[in-house]
Amino acid sequence: MISVAALPVTRTQPTSEVTGPPVVLIHGFAASGTGDWPAERWAGPLAAAGRETVVVHLPGHAGGPAVDSADEVTTGHLLRRLAEGIGSAEVDVVGYSLGARLAWDLAATRAVAVRRLVLGGLSPVEPFAAVDLAAARAALRGGPQPADPLTGFITGMVSGEGQDAESLLRLVEGLAREPFDPAARAPEVPTLFVAGQEDPMAGGIEQVVARVPGARLQHVPGDHLGALAGDDLRAAVFGFLGV
Repeated sequence: MISVAALPVTRTQPTSEVTGPPVVLIHGFAASGTGDWPAERWAGPLAAAGRETVVVHLPGHAGGPAVDSADEVTTGHLLRRLAEGIGSAEVDVVGYSLGARLAWDLAATRAVAVRRLVLGGLSPVEPFAAVDLAAARAALRGGPQPADPLTGFITGMVSGEGQDAESLLRLVEGLAREPFDPAARAPEVPTLFVAGQEDPMAGGIEQVVARVPGARLQHVPGDHLGALAGDDLRAAVFGFLGV
């Protein structure tokens, strides 16, 4: 049986009177907690507003543990590791891209006590299940680039400077075993979806929004990466969380 090891987190304490629950920030695939959530843009303003910040470091990424086996990072197992790292206190959760997919399941399964949920850059379909892992691994060993565009895109992401390519591909493999399925279960907490106006990954997100009672969708300028870096997304998140 695989042990449930808590994922590492970086906590920033409030610098003024506490005004609400901690805010959990979950980064995207082939990104990092510090890259997606720069402290000067997120933890700093949240601390000044009286909110603790909990930045999660996902397996295979900077600040997170290496992935030795796909068994360690199936969706169900990863949710348990996330919950161990976050703790039992009520929290607000903000996820982007892969982080949004995991945040959806954290709230939907009640693995953590979520008060409010923000899902940014969420893909309405499961991309990892369609990745040709054999072709990706062959390319990383110096073989031909994958003919499949999605596999080629993922291969490029995991082979970037400073990436742990093997760990990231094991993460893809593990998550693909239990694909994201918004039709199976939905969060039952106040939820904000945020999508870039030029983000093709969020195409069709309206169908997912409709599955969450009372949820609302806000479009902001930018593509998948630009939306996260923009001030409009951050303002939408802070407004929804009451910061």
